[in-house]
Amino acid sequence: MAWEEARAAKAAYEASLFVRANVVGVAVGRKVIRGRETDEPCVVVYVERKRPEAELRPGEIVPRVVDGMPTDVVETGRFRALAFAANESVGRTGRIRPAPGGVSLAHFRVSAGTLGVLVRHRDTGPMILSNNHVLANSNDARRGDPILQPGPADGGTQADAIARLAESVPIAFLSRNVRSSGRRSRGILTAFLEGLGMKSRQAPRDANLVDAAIAEPFSPDLVVPEILDIGRARGHVEAEIDARVRKSGRTTGLTTGRVTGIDAVVQVDYGGRSALFREQIVSDIPSRGGDSGSLVVDDDRRGVGLLFAGSPVTTLLNPIAAVLEALHLSL
Repeated sequence: MAWEEARAAKAAYEASLFVRANVVGVAVGRKVIRGRETDEPCVVVYVERKRPEAELRPGEIVPRVVDGMPTDVVETGRFRALAFAANESVGRTGRIRPAPGGVSLAHFRVSAGTLGVLVRHRDTGPMILSNNHVLANSNDARRGDPILQPGPADGGTQADAIARLAESVPIAFLSRNVRSSGRRSRGILTAFLEGLGMKSRQAPRDANLVDAAIAEPFSPDLVVPEILDIGRARGHVEAEIDARVRKSGRTTGLTTGRVTGIDAVVQVDYGGRSALFREQIVSDIPSRGGDSGSLVVDDDRRGVGLLFAGSPVTTLLNPIAAVLEALHLSL
C-alpha cells in the first residue's frame, strides 16, 4: 500500500516538482537518511546539483512532504543520452561474426553504441534491437540505412555493414532546450506542459516512453541471440525497486547494480536537444557512453530495460515491455 501511495503522490506533484530550478527528474524510490537507504518509500527528486536551502529561493525548495509522502533530493548531474566514450573492455569493439549482444554497433553516421539483443518482429522475423540514437541517428536516419559492426568510432566502415535500419520510434524533442534552472527556463517548461494540455500537476502523457530502434540483419548467420557474459535472455519482467540487474555493453562490459527508482519522469540531453521521458527505470548500474542500447536483465536473465541514458552516478532504462510493444517485438 505504501508504494501505491508513493506512486500516487509522485503522479500528483511530478510537474510542479519538475519545473523547479535544478531538477532533472522525479521518481519513486526509497528514502535515504544520512547516507543510508531505509525501507521507507518516497518521492525522489533528482537534481543537477544539490545546493543548501539558504542558496535557494522559496519557490525553488523541494517540499519535504507531498500528499503525506516524504521526498528525497538526490544529486545526479544532468541526464544525457550515452554517446561515444573510450572503450574499457576487451573484445567488444572489433568486427565479430556472428555478432552477439554487447558489442560495438551503430548507424553509419553515429559514433558507436551497443548491439542490445536479437529479437523477433511479429511480421518479419529476427531483428537487432538498440536505441534510436544508436541505429537511427536520433530521428535523422532513413529506413534502409546501413548499420555497421563495429560502429564508425571503432573503425567500422561500409564493408562492416551487418544490417539495415528497419524501424525506429521517433523521439519527440522539446522545441527549445529546456534546462530546469532559472525562472525563464522554468517558465518555458511550464508553458510546454500546459501546451500539451497538462495544466494539472502531472507531467505530459505524450512525453517519450522509449528511445528504441531495430535493424534487419542482411543474413541470419551474421548475428546470434546470445549476449556476451550473460547468455540468452529469457523473456521479460517488470522492474521492481531493489531488483538486481546487469548489462553487457560496448564500453564498460559486464556491470551489475540494482533498480533504485521506478515510474520516473526525466529530462535527457541529446547534444543540444533535449527530450522528456516518462515511466522510466532508474538504476545504479555502472555505464558510460557507448553502452547505449544494452539490454538490462535480472538474475534470471529476464529483460528489464533498454539502457539509453545516464549521468556519472545514475543509469536510465526504458521499460523493456514498452520497447517490445512499440516495435511489435518478442524477446
